[in-house]
Amino acid sequence: MITVTNVTKKFGSKKAVDNLSCNIPQGCIYGLVGANGAGKSTLLRVVTGIYKPESGSVSFDNEEVYDNPNVKRRFSFVPDELYFLPQSNMKRMAQLYAANYQDFDNSRMEELAGAFGLDTRANFNTFSKGMKRQASTILSLACRSDYLFLDETMDGLDPVVRNKVKKTVREDISSRRATAVITSHSLRELEDTCDQLALLHEGGLIFERDVQNIKTSFFKVQVAFKDDYDENIFDDVEIKAFSKSGSVANIIIEGEKEVVLSKIKKKDPLLLETLPLTLEEAFIHEMDTRGYIPDFLTENKPGPENAGMESEVAG
Repeated sequence: MITVTNVTKKFGSKKAVDNLSCNIPQGCIYGLVGANGAGKSTLLRVVTGIYKPESGSVSFDNEEVYDNPNVKRRFSFVPDELYFLPQSNMKRMAQLYAANYQDFDNSRMEELAGAFGLDTRANFNTFSKGMKRQASTILSLACRSDYLFLDETMDGLDPVVRNKVKKTVREDISSRRATAVITSHSLRELEDTCDQLALLHEGGLIFERDVQNIKTSFFKVQVAFKDDYDENIFDDVEIKAFSKSGSVANIIIEGEKEVVLSKIKKKDPLLLETLPLTLEEAFIHEMDTRGYIPDFLTENKPGPENAGMESEVAG
Protein backbone atom coordinates (compact mmCIF):
# COMPACT_ATOMS: atom_id res chain seq x y z
CA MET A 1 0.00 0.00 0.00
CA ILE A 2 1.09 3.57 -0.72
CA THR A 3 0.44 5.89 2.20
CA VAL A 4 0.54 9.65 1.61
CA THR A 5 0.32 11.59 4.86
CA ASN A 6 -0.18 15.37 5.11
CA VAL A 7 2.10 16.11 2.16
CA THR A 8 2.80 19.73 1.21
CA LYS A 9 5.08 20.69 -1.68
CA LYS A 10 5.86 24.31 -2.50
CA PHE A 11 7.54 26.11 -5.37
CA GLY A 12 8.42 29.50 -3.95
CA SER A 13 5.34 30.72 -2.13
CA LYS A 14 2.93 28.59 -4.21
CA LYS A 15 1.64 25.32 -2.75
CA ALA A 16 1.52 22.81 -5.61
CA VAL A 17 0.37 20.11 -3.16
CA ASP A 18 -1.37 21.25 -0.01
CA ASN A 19 -1.54 19.02 3.09
CA LEU A 20 -2.70 16.05 1.02
CA SER A 21 -3.36 12.58 2.43
CA CYS A 22 -4.52 9.41 0.71
CA ASN A 23 -4.06 5.63 0.74
CA ILE A 24 -3.59 3.70 -2.50
CA PRO A 25 -4.34 -0.02 -1.96
CA GLN A 26 -2.27 -2.82 -3.41
CA GLY A 27 -3.63 -4.35 -6.59
CA CYS A 28 -5.76 -1.46 -7.84
CA ILE A 29 -5.65 1.09 -10.63
CA TYR A 30 -5.94 4.49 -8.99
CA GLY A 31 -6.96 7.46 -11.13
CA LEU A 32 -6.02 11.04 -10.32
CA VAL A 33 -8.15 13.50 -12.27
CA GLY A 34 -7.84 17.26 -12.28
CA ALA A 35 -7.43 20.30 -14.48
CA ASN A 36 -4.03 21.35 -15.75
CA GLY A 37 -2.18 22.91 -12.83
CA ALA A 38 -4.14 20.98 -10.20
CA GLY A 39 -0.95 19.39 -8.85
CA LYS A 40 -1.17 15.91 -10.40
CA SER A 41 2.37 15.78 -11.81
CA THR A 42 3.86 17.32 -8.68
CA LEU A 43 2.11 14.77 -6.51
CA LEU A 44 3.44 11.90 -8.62
CA ARG A 45 6.97 13.30 -8.32
CA VAL A 46 6.57 13.50 -4.55
CA VAL A 47 5.12 9.98 -4.36
CA THR A 48 7.97 8.59 -6.45
CA GLY A 49 10.61 10.36 -4.37
CA ILE A 50 11.77 12.77 -7.06
CA TYR A 51 10.67 15.78 -5.01
CA LYS A 52 11.11 16.06 -1.27
CA PRO A 53 8.00 17.56 0.34
CA GLU A 54 8.23 20.52 2.72
CA SER A 55 6.16 18.50 5.17
CA GLY A 56 4.47 15.13 5.37
CA SER A 57 5.62 11.73 4.17
CA VAL A 58 5.11 9.05 1.52
CA SER A 59 5.69 5.38 2.27
CA PHE A 60 5.41 2.13 0.37
CA ASP A 61 4.45 -0.68 2.73
CA ASN A 62 5.70 1.40 5.67
CA GLU A 63 9.04 2.29 4.02
CA GLU A 64 9.54 5.97 3.19
CA VAL A 65 10.29 6.58 -0.47
CA TYR A 66 12.46 9.68 -0.47
CA ASP A 67 16.19 8.88 -0.79
CA ASN A 68 15.43 5.15 -0.58
CA PRO A 69 16.75 3.16 -3.59
CA ASN A 70 15.26 -0.10 -2.30
CA VAL A 71 11.74 1.34 -2.53
CA LYS A 72 12.37 3.06 -5.86
CA ARG A 73 13.37 -0.25 -7.47
CA ARG A 74 9.82 -1.42 -6.83
CA PHE A 75 8.19 1.05 -9.22
CA SER A 76 8.48 2.45 -12.74
CA PHE A 77 7.38 5.92 -13.79
CA VAL A 78 6.29 7.31 -17.16
CA PRO A 79 6.39 11.11 -16.76
CA ASP A 80 4.45 13.63 -18.81
CA GLU A 81 7.72 14.89 -20.29
CA LEU A 82 9.49 11.84 -21.72
CA TYR A 83 13.26 11.34 -21.81
CA PHE A 84 15.33 8.89 -23.82
CA LEU A 85 19.08 8.51 -24.15
CA PRO A 86 20.41 10.51 -27.15
CA GLN A 87 20.29 8.61 -30.45
CA SER A 88 18.79 5.59 -28.71
CA ASN A 89 16.10 3.07 -29.51
CA MET A 90 13.94 0.72 -27.44
CA LYS A 91 16.63 -1.97 -27.37
CA ARG A 92 19.22 0.42 -25.94
CA MET A 93 16.76 1.79 -23.41
CA ALA A 94 15.89 -1.80 -22.44
CA GLN A 95 19.56 -2.32 -21.46
CA LEU A 96 19.35 0.72 -19.19
CA TYR A 97 16.12 -0.49 -17.61
CA ALA A 98 17.50 -4.01 -17.16
CA ALA A 99 20.48 -2.58 -15.26
CA ASN A 100 18.10 -1.08 -12.70
CA TYR A 101 15.27 -3.63 -12.62
CA GLN A 102 16.29 -7.22 -11.97
CA ASP A 103 12.94 -8.53 -13.24
CA PHE A 104 13.05 -6.62 -16.53
CA ASP A 105 11.50 -8.88 -19.16
CA ASN A 106 13.06 -8.27 -22.57
CA SER A 107 10.81 -10.81 -24.29
CA ARG A 108 7.76 -9.02 -22.86
CA MET A 109 9.09 -5.75 -24.25
CA GLU A 110 9.52 -7.29 -27.70
CA GLU A 111 6.06 -8.88 -27.53
CA LEU A 112 4.32 -5.61 -26.62
CA ALA A 113 6.33 -3.61 -29.16
CA GLY A 114 5.23 -6.05 -31.87
CA ALA A 115 1.61 -5.79 -30.75
CA PHE A 116 1.78 -1.99 -31.08
CA GLY A 117 3.70 -2.10 -34.36
CA LEU A 118 6.86 -0.49 -32.96
CA ASP A 119 10.33 -1.31 -34.28
CA THR A 120 12.60 -1.79 -31.26
CA ARG A 121 15.66 -1.07 -33.43
CA ALA A 122 14.37 2.22 -34.84
CA ASN A 123 15.82 5.47 -33.49
CA PHE A 124 13.42 7.41 -31.30
CA ASN A 125 13.98 10.40 -33.58
CA THR A 126 11.81 8.59 -36.14
CA PHE A 127 8.97 8.10 -33.66
CA SER A 128 5.97 10.39 -33.36
CA LYS A 129 4.98 11.80 -29.97
CA GLY A 130 2.34 9.10 -29.59
CA MET A 131 4.79 6.33 -30.55
CA LYS A 132 7.29 7.59 -27.97
CA ARG A 133 4.58 7.51 -25.32
CA GLN A 134 3.69 3.95 -26.29
CA ALA A 135 7.36 2.94 -26.20
CA SER A 136 7.88 4.43 -22.75
CA THR A 137 4.79 2.67 -21.40
CA ILE A 138 5.92 -0.65 -22.88
CA LEU A 139 9.38 -0.32 -21.33
CA SER A 140 7.82 0.43 -17.95
CA LEU A 141 5.49 -2.56 -18.17
CA ALA A 142 8.45 -4.78 -19.07
CA CYS A 143 10.07 -3.81 -15.75
CA ARG A 144 7.48 -6.02 -14.03
CA SER A 145 7.50 -3.59 -11.10
CA ASP A 146 5.12 -3.69 -8.16
CA TYR A 147 3.96 -0.13 -8.87
CA LEU A 148 3.46 1.71 -12.14
CA PHE A 149 2.99 5.48 -12.39
CA LEU A 150 1.60 6.98 -15.61
CA ASP A 151 1.39 10.76 -15.91
CA GLU A 152 -1.04 11.79 -18.68
CA THR A 153 0.13 8.75 -20.61
CA MET A 154 -2.99 8.69 -22.85
CA ASP A 155 -2.41 12.27 -24.00
CA GLY A 156 -1.81 12.56 -27.73
CA LEU A 157 -2.84 8.99 -28.56
CA ASP A 158 -5.51 8.31 -31.16
CA PRO A 159 -8.65 6.55 -29.84
CA VAL A 160 -7.70 3.09 -31.12
CA VAL A 161 -4.21 3.16 -29.62
CA ARG A 162 -5.51 4.77 -26.41
CA ASN A 163 -7.93 1.89 -25.87
CA LYS A 164 -5.19 -0.61 -26.64
CA VAL A 165 -2.84 0.99 -24.08
CA LYS A 166 -5.57 1.04 -21.42
CA LYS A 167 -6.43 -2.61 -22.09
CA THR A 168 -2.77 -3.63 -21.92
CA VAL A 169 -2.17 -1.77 -18.65
CA ARG A 170 -5.36 -3.12 -17.11
CA GLU A 171 -4.56 -6.73 -18.02
CA ASP A 172 -0.95 -6.44 -16.87
CA ILE A 173 -1.84 -4.91 -13.50
CA SER A 174 -4.62 -7.43 -12.91
CA SER A 175 -2.52 -10.49 -13.83
CA ARG A 176 0.35 -9.53 -11.53
CA ARG A 177 -1.69 -8.03 -8.68
CA ALA A 178 0.41 -4.90 -9.16
CA THR A 179 -0.70 -1.29 -8.56
CA ALA A 180 -0.98 1.55 -11.06
CA VAL A 181 -1.55 5.27 -10.56
CA ILE A 182 -2.76 7.13 -13.66
CA THR A 183 -3.27 10.88 -13.97
CA SER A 184 -5.52 12.59 -16.49
CA HIS A 185 -7.47 15.79 -17.00
CA SER A 186 -10.23 13.72 -18.64
CA LEU A 187 -12.67 11.49 -16.79
CA ARG A 188 -13.50 9.76 -20.05
CA GLU A 189 -9.96 8.38 -20.29
CA LEU A 190 -10.27 6.78 -16.85
CA GLU A 191 -13.85 5.51 -16.97
CA ASP A 192 -13.19 1.92 -18.01
CA THR A 193 -9.72 1.65 -16.50
CA CYS A 194 -9.63 2.70 -12.84
CA ASP A 195 -10.85 0.97 -9.71
CA GLN A 196 -10.58 4.09 -7.57
CA LEU A 197 -10.84 7.73 -8.53
CA ALA A 198 -9.64 10.89 -6.80
CA LEU A 199 -10.20 14.53 -7.71
CA LEU A 200 -7.27 16.88 -7.25
CA HIS A 201 -7.92 20.63 -7.17
CA GLU A 202 -5.47 23.41 -6.34
CA GLY A 203 -3.12 20.92 -4.72
CA GLY A 204 -5.73 19.33 -2.48
CA LEU A 205 -7.61 16.04 -2.68
CA ILE A 206 -11.27 16.94 -2.41
CA PHE A 207 -12.85 13.64 -3.40
CA GLU A 208 -11.83 9.97 -3.35
CA ARG A 209 -14.17 7.11 -4.16
CA ASP A 210 -14.39 3.59 -5.50
CA VAL A 211 -15.48 3.85 -9.15
CA GLN A 212 -18.01 1.06 -8.90
CA ASN A 213 -19.60 2.73 -5.89
CA ILE A 214 -19.86 6.00 -7.81
CA LYS A 215 -21.67 4.27 -10.65
CA THR A 216 -24.00 2.27 -8.42
CA SER A 217 -24.98 5.30 -6.34
CA PHE A 218 -26.63 6.89 -9.38
CA PHE A 219 -28.58 5.55 -12.32
CA LYS A 220 -30.51 6.96 -15.25
CA VAL A 221 -34.02 6.15 -16.41
CA GLN A 222 -36.29 7.11 -19.28
CA VAL A 223 -39.93 7.30 -18.30
CA ALA A 224 -43.29 8.34 -19.78
CA PHE A 225 -46.87 8.57 -18.49
CA LYS A 226 -50.26 8.76 -20.18
CA ASP A 227 -51.21 12.04 -18.54
CA ASP A 228 -49.15 15.21 -18.37
CA TYR A 229 -46.69 15.31 -15.48
CA ASP A 230 -43.70 17.13 -14.11
CA GLU A 231 -40.85 16.45 -11.69
CA ASN A 232 -43.19 16.63 -8.70
CA ILE A 233 -44.66 13.23 -9.51
CA PHE A 234 -41.41 11.75 -8.18
CA ASP A 235 -41.67 13.32 -4.73
CA ASP A 236 -40.63 10.01 -3.13
CA VAL A 237 -37.49 9.67 -5.30
CA GLU A 238 -34.18 11.55 -4.96
CA ILE A 239 -33.78 13.17 -8.38
CA LYS A 240 -30.43 14.70 -9.33
CA ALA A 241 -31.34 15.81 -12.86
CA PHE A 242 -34.63 15.95 -14.78
CA SER A 243 -35.39 16.80 -18.40
CA LYS A 244 -38.56 16.23 -20.42
CA SER A 245 -39.29 16.25 -24.12
CA GLY A 246 -42.94 15.70 -24.98
CA SER A 247 -44.16 12.90 -22.76
CA VAL A 248 -40.74 11.30 -22.24
CA ALA A 249 -38.42 12.31 -19.40
CA ASN A 250 -34.77 11.46 -18.78
CA ILE A 251 -33.94 11.36 -15.08
CA ILE A 252 -30.74 10.81 -13.09
CA ILE A 253 -31.58 9.35 -9.70
CA GLU A 254 -29.61 8.62 -6.55
CA GLY A 255 -30.58 5.57 -4.55
CA GLU A 256 -30.91 1.80 -4.61
CA LYS A 257 -32.00 0.96 -8.14
CA GLU A 258 -34.48 -1.84 -7.45
CA VAL A 259 -36.19 0.08 -4.65
CA VAL A 260 -36.54 3.23 -6.76
CA LEU A 261 -37.76 1.37 -9.84
CA SER A 262 -40.40 -0.34 -7.72
CA LYS A 263 -41.67 3.07 -6.58
CA ILE A 264 -41.83 4.36 -10.16
CA LYS A 265 -43.64 1.24 -11.39
CA LYS A 266 -46.38 1.87 -8.82
CA LYS A 267 -47.10 5.15 -10.65
CA ASP A 268 -48.14 3.07 -13.70
CA PRO A 269 -45.76 4.48 -16.36
CA LEU A 270 -46.27 3.78 -20.06
CA LEU A 271 -42.49 3.54 -20.42
CA LEU A 272 -39.77 2.78 -17.88
CA GLU A 273 -36.29 1.97 -19.09
CA THR A 274 -32.88 2.19 -17.45
CA LEU A 275 -30.16 3.84 -19.54
CA PRO A 276 -26.35 3.66 -19.36
CA LEU A 277 -24.84 6.24 -17.02
CA THR A 278 -21.32 7.45 -17.76
CA LEU A 279 -18.76 7.95 -15.04
CA GLU A 280 -18.66 11.62 -16.02
CA GLU A 281 -22.36 12.04 -15.27
CA ALA A 282 -22.17 10.11 -12.02
CA PHE A 283 -19.07 12.00 -10.93
CA ILE A 284 -20.61 15.40 -11.66
CA HIS A 285 -23.75 14.62 -9.71
CA GLU A 286 -21.81 13.06 -6.84
CA MET A 287 -19.82 16.29 -6.60
CA ASP A 288 -23.02 18.30 -6.91
CA THR A 289 -24.35 16.63 -3.76
CA ARG A 290 -21.25 17.91 -1.98
CA GLY A 291 -21.98 21.45 -3.15
CA TYR A 292 -18.81 21.77 -5.22
CA ILE A 293 -17.92 21.09 -8.83
CA PRO A 294 -14.55 22.26 -10.26
CA ASP A 295 -14.64 24.55 -13.28
CA PHE A 296 -13.25 21.93 -15.66
CA LEU A 297 -16.24 19.69 -14.88
CA THR A 298 -18.96 22.34 -15.17
CA GLU A 299 -18.35 23.46 -18.75
CA ASN A 300 -20.63 20.71 -20.03
CA LYS A 301 -22.59 19.91 -16.91
CA PRO A 302 -26.11 18.73 -17.83
CA GLY A 303 -28.55 21.59 -17.51
CA PRO A 304 -32.37 21.64 -17.57
CA GLU A 305 -32.44 21.27 -21.31
CA ASN A 306 -29.98 18.38 -21.61
CA ALA A 307 -29.85 16.63 -18.24
CA GLY A 308 -29.65 12.92 -18.79
CA MET A 309 -27.63 13.31 -21.97
CA GLU A 310 -24.03 12.19 -21.94
CA SER A 311 -21.72 14.94 -20.77
CA GLU A 312 -18.20 15.73 -21.93
CA VAL A 313 -15.30 16.97 -19.86
CA ALA A 314 -13.01 19.53 -21.43
CA GLY A 315 -9.76 17.92 -22.52
